Amino acid sequence: MKYASEFRDGALARKVCAAIAAECQDGCAYTFMEFCGGHTHTIARYGLEQMLPEAIRLVHGPGCPVCVLPVGRIDSALELARDHGVILCTYGDMVRVPGSHRDSLLKAKAAGADVRMVWSTLDALKIARETPDRQVVFFGIGFETTTPPSAMALKMAKAENLNNFSVFCNHVMTPPAMRAVLDGEGLPLQGIIAPGHVSTVIGTGPYQEFADRGQAIVVSGFEPLDLLQSVHRLVRQVNEAAPRVENAYGRALPDDGNAKARAVIAETMTVREGFEWRGLGRLPDSALRIADAYADFDAERRFALPYRAVPDPKSCECADIVRGLKRPEECKLFGTACTPDAPIGSCMVSGEGACAAHWLYGRHRRTAAAE
Repeated sequence: MKYASEFRDGALARKVCAAIAAECQDGCAYTFMEFCGGHTHTIARYGLEQMLPEAIRLVHGPGCPVCVLPVGRIDSALELARDHGVILCTYGDMVRVPGSHRDSLLKAKAAGADVRMVWSTLDALKIARETPDRQVVFFGIGFETTTPPSAMALKMAKAENLNNFSVFCNHVMTPPAMRAVLDGEGLPLQGIIAPGHVSTVIGTGPYQEFADRGQAIVVSGFEPLDLLQSVHRLVRQVNEAAPRVENAYGRALPDDGNAKARAVIAETMTVREGFEWRGLGRLPDSALRIADAYADFDAERRFALPYRAVPDPKSCECADIVRGLKRPEECKLFGTACTPDAPIGSCMVSGEGACAAHWLYGRHRRTAAAE
């Protein structure tokens, strides 16, 4: 691969779609779920659902880390920023996610809280070094993709004895979410498009349990042709009745992932007994907390943060959308009370959220027009 444009060739995409249509068997329905917000946005941006044959349905799963974070965790971050006088560092898409009463970190910042958007954990560490008289907290969220930077920040802070730095850890894991979706009441799935970036850390091995349960699995890249190729492979697996794990992202993903990244996570973090997910409830062994050896850099312990479960806003369908039970346009708040400028649910905020994707690229309008 030399240029991304190689994977955005419209003529080639149409050929792949024709090949997929030729392999779809009469009377068969193929329902595949993508577990990555980046995949969701590519599907919406390039209109892949409209290009694929009617027999294939793509379902958006809980692959957006901002979307699956429950309201109570946002409230805890707000408490840190407002009540403890810390410098709260966070990635940009977190500042607009609504907590209770539609409060957000952006509103807290406007009211005087010291909330700073950063590009990386290195920025947060730099702020801590430059302001030794202030407590600096990094709001760590995300799946396995963004966990290694948080883990490295903990190692660096401990090595430097940077006692005014800590991490509010909200990192979650992909396989337990997949397990919860497959075990729950929902759409019958024939296959899963597994996330490419997550897999560069954990490898392809953790998906074998789902293949053993009868799910076709293909790890995909993020360009349109990546996803179409992955759908083609899934259709073949279903037709052959031979579910297995395939790596369609070989240009970036070795099958064993990144052992060094996993090692630093294992050193600095440990698995929580349970963690609440938006839409999935409290899942056992599904998230990480900071290990005891790094307890001095754990914001939850340093500031004795309690966790309080908070229900989603009334009429907001984010919980069903992240499970693939509803499409964004099936929420009555979508595009009316809830827009990117005035979001009610997290799915409309994040750059990986399904509602934001459908709004940004107008797929809901095109679907309505077609009907």
